[in-house]
Amino acid sequence: MTTDLLVSPAWLADGLNDPHIRIADLRWYLLEPGRGRTEYLKAHIPRAVYLDIDTDLAAPPFQGPGRHPIPSPEAFAAVASRAGIGPATHVIAYDSVGGAYAARLWWLLRYFGHERVSLLDGGWPAWVAAGLPVEAGEVMPPPAVFIPRPNPAMVADADAVDALRRDPRALILDVRATERYRGIAEPLDPRAGHIPGAVSAPYTDNVDAEGRMLPVETLRVRYAALGADHAETIVCYCGSGVTAAHTILALERAGWKNTRLYEGSWSDWSRDPSRPAATGSEPWGGEG
Repeated sequence: MTTDLLVSPAWLADGLNDPHIRIADLRWYLLEPGRGRTEYLKAHIPRAVYLDIDTDLAAPPFQGPGRHPIPSPEAFAAVASRAGIGPATHVIAYDSVGGAYAARLWWLLRYFGHERVSLLDGGWPAWVAAGLPVEAGEVMPPPAVFIPRPNPAMVADADAVDALRRDPRALILDVRATERYRGIAEPLDPRAGHIPGAVSAPYTDNVDAEGRMLPVETLRVRYAALGADHAETIVCYCGSGVTAAHTILALERAGWKNTRLYEGSWSDWSRDPSRPAATGSEPWGGEG
């Protein structure tokens, strides 16, 4: 069964009582721990469970590559089971920022072998703007059995990225803000700059002003201009492997499935002094 990458608020509203649909609230704020859960408890889409990027969708920082390592199969299975995600569940993930964090759950579920997952296009703001129902408090669904089947081919480590950045058949996309790519600002990680050879492609340019994913043809034009048509492998990275998933989703929506996530991303690369860093704009790259 093919699952749409995006669903609309109207589609979800029609399926609110479908027992095979599980809604996951991924509101999260990098510099404000706990704010997402607080907002969820005040109001969320009916039947939605809350999942936290830091504690539910990542191993502890640097217990693996970078600040948000992929959780172990056992840890992720426990989270998914607690969230009521079983083999027949269609998961709908949303956040408040155009899917930037909800895409982490989308990617992780697929990495662990669960294909039936979509993003709510426009997320929480679109749901509220449509005047659709909300509820407060915690949702505790009946637990389900989740059997993880990791797919290592979806991931790249630092050594793989180091080789691929020298390979003309590969495309490395840095999805962070342009000022971080250029090395003008680095609020979180040990060094400023980017992986040499990477092309700047901020994930924020995947959505419109309302946080809805851009049309397929617009995304195709964008990534073709960055070199995607000529790449056998496309590696996406961000600060710690979270928002890069949003670009992987956008690429798939536009027709490219030859993607890999650099798990540790810049938080991993920049910690290793033996890894080179570049600043400014690559002469052959885009600037998003």
